[in-house]
Amino acid sequence: MPDQLTQAQETTLPEPPRHGTGVGPGHRRMRGKALRRIMILLVVLAVLVPASIVLYRRLAAWESTDDAQIDGYIYPVSSRVPGYVTRVTVDNNTYVKAGTVLARLDPTDYEVAIANAKATLANDQASAASLATNIPITSVNTSSQLSSAQAEIDNVNAGLIAAQHQFDASQAALRQAEANDLKAQDDVTRYKPLAAKDEISQQQYTQAVDTQKATAAAVESAREAAAASQQAVAQSHARLAQAQAQLEAAHTRPQQISVQQSRARAAQAETQRAMALLQQAELNLQYATIVAPVSGIVGQRSVQPGQNVTPGQQLMTIVPLDSQNLWVTANFKETQLKFMRPDQEVKISVDTYGRTYAGHVLNIGGATGARYSLLPPENATGNYVKVVQRIPVKIVLDKGQDPEHLLRLGMSVEPDVKVR
Repeated sequence: MPDQLTQAQETTLPEPPRHGTGVGPGHRRMRGKALRRIMILLVVLAVLVPASIVLYRRLAAWESTDDAQIDGYIYPVSSRVPGYVTRVTVDNNTYVKAGTVLARLDPTDYEVAIANAKATLANDQASAASLATNIPITSVNTSSQLSSAQAEIDNVNAGLIAAQHQFDASQAALRQAEANDLKAQDDVTRYKPLAAKDEISQQQYTQAVDTQKATAAAVESAREAAAASQQAVAQSHARLAQAQAQLEAAHTRPQQISVQQSRARAAQAETQRAMALLQQAELNLQYATIVAPVSGIVGQRSVQPGQNVTPGQQLMTIVPLDSQNLWVTANFKETQLKFMRPDQEVKISVDTYGRTYAGHVLNIGGATGARYSLLPPENATGNYVKVVQRIPVKIVLDKGQDPEHLLRLGMSVEPDVKVR
């Protein structure tokens, strides 16, 4: 105890000043400690200030958010034709490549449709070939008819002229015969009373009667000849009218050829229509086999064998895993977009794997997420409260960043965008 009291007295009692100086040893020790503290503080400040500046610059050069996820297109698989499902080859969570058969429909109806379309096409092709052959035949026939009709008209005209001359001659002969008959009748009339009085011989009277009979027969013969000549003239006129009609018909050669060409074109159009129907039937048969449009994982399968499906009915979906078909949708605060631009470097941290992927900003959304919602907020009220809005930013992965296809749609990520 005496020793402890002695030590306490030594620490509490100030040391008497030495002769010749105004500062004691305790005061010098306190000043030394203060100097050391100042030096340490200066050293700490010298280290912290540059580090803070570097850290600030580092943090200010990057913008990040945890409101981000992997996004991408989900491809629905549907049938393009109606049918009865006979087989389904995949199940949920199955990886398939593009072109892999997913399901099959009963092809019988479409095979029958192809056979029917082929028969219709063969019939239309035969009709088109026949009508196409008729075009040159019609051209030759109408040309021949034109020449024949013209020659017939020339012949009929010549015959008509001859018949007219013959008719004129027969008319002259008839008039001559009628005149002779009239003279013979007058002679008989004059000779009859004279013969009764024996003023002329009976022979002369008989000769006059015979002459009258001969002239009457001549008149009848001339009339028959004139009638025949008149009939010949009428027949020549009829033949001329017929020849002229044939000539007019032959003059319609361009129209007839045009009609044949129109029929041939119509038949050709029917042939093309039949070909289109055949192609459609063949396509429908191909559509009876439903294949994967892209490579990816099957999901939401709802089709079963024995089910009747209709065009457009969704049967399943395929989620592509290729990094070129995936992107990140990051909802940044509007205050973070001041320096954000397309093509800026991005580091993407994936929560699932703890890995970082490289990418770049592709574009910035045209509106805030609130504007895309089903019920956008109505700010034109007196109860308005300003809230920092978020705008979606599309970030794409650089090529070759996910060779193992580990990323899945909807995964949470944290992108860091280098804005400076």
